[in-house]
Amino acid sequence: MKKFKWIAFAAGFILLLLLFKFQFSNNDSWESWNLPLAGKVIYLDPGHGGPDGGAVGTKLLEKDVTLEITKRVRDYLQEQGALVLLTREKDIDLSSMGTKGYSRKKAEDLRNRVEMINSSSADMYLSLHLNALPQRQWRGAQTFYDGKFEENAKMAKFIQDELRKNLENTDRKAKPIHGIYLVKYTNKPGALVEVGFLSNGEEEKLFTDPTYLDKVAGSVYKGILRYYTDKSKPPE
Repeated sequence: MKKFKWIAFAAGFILLLLLFKFQFSNNDSWESWNLPLAGKVIYLDPGHGGPDGGAVGTKLLEKDVTLEITKRVRDYLQEQGALVLLTREKDIDLSSMGTKGYSRKKAEDLRNRVEMINSSSADMYLSLHLNALPQRQWRGAQTFYDGKFEENAKMAKFIQDELRKNLENTDRKAKPIHGIYLVKYTNKPGALVEVGFLSNGEEEKLFTDPTYLDKVAGSVYKGILRYYTDKSKPPE
């Protein structure tokens, strides 16, 4: 009788463990399943880096601002289940150490960015940049895309809509673009975002504010999220 009680107790304990394990696994799977970007691989490309500073303001360099914003976008996307890759995570270019000459290093850097994205399992990519013009009155963000994939226009339009609504600094529309190396030769769906103008003094000052950087990154993130989850036609 005593032996039977021990067998019954052991069987009950094992059953309890199995139920607990099933409940834990089931809840864990349910949580992962409900993350809207679970299973998506996204490549983010912070423009420029290393000796290539990109656009220049009075105090800021494009390469630094793009990296700050890109890291914030990455964090938002990861919170929603995406696997996010970056072409760079610090102030470097992607050319070889032995490559001499600025133009050669720049060309190799771009080729390597394209190769990194094309050879990956990424579902999409996004390249982040800033602009600068001699005319200092220009400001605001704009998203560009290559027309070779239908998804490119959809993605760019959703991102641009979020930038318009949240930053309230432009009425520009997403625009097709030709001749930009990375956009032209990358064989994944994607877009390029110019998040503002460093040549505009007021806008450059905004890019020193962490709250504004979060706002820009949040707008880009929401656009990507809508690209994957919004079944409606994107606004122009």
